[in-house]
Amino acid sequence: MAAVERATGVDDEELITWWGLVVEAYDRTTRRVQVGPVEGVDLPGPWFEVLLRLLRTPGHQLPMTRLANEVSLTSGGFTKLADRLVGAGLVERQGCPADRRVTYVVLTPAGRRIAEEGRRRHAALLREHFLGPLGERRAAEAAGLMRALRDANSTAPTEL
Repeated sequence: MAAVERATGVDDEELITWWGLVVEAYDRTTRRVQVGPVEGVDLPGPWFEVLLRLLRTPGHQLPMTRLANEVSLTSGGFTKLADRLVGAGLVERQGCPADRRVTYVVLTPAGRRIAEEGRRRHAALLREHFLGPLGERRAAEAAGLMRALRDANSTAPTEL
């Protein structure tokens, strides 16, 4: 770690400021791009994230463990979320015929309809609060930078 610190000209205070700006910008923008209720169904962030991922996946289904990982929840936390989504009629669980250990989360027709409307609203809000302030070039650069950061940190953290 010391070699990395010496290889950069960035002091600790500047680095902490940069990270704080990333966190603050993400937090403030996230609040502005929440889609709110759709067809009388409240869509808190994690609900919408699950529905959107399923909507954008061929076949509108994903294994529970993969979906939990993609939305950054523990398996227990995701099970509770899935229970609520099933109770709302937005998704259903389906067993995998090839492997009984795998359970899929699948969009229902009602879930798909709500996800599509939520996606439409979300895109409009992203155009206003992300693309608008940054412009197309800088928004694409930001997305590329966040992809690089996500990919570099996708493995389990090592012990300090």
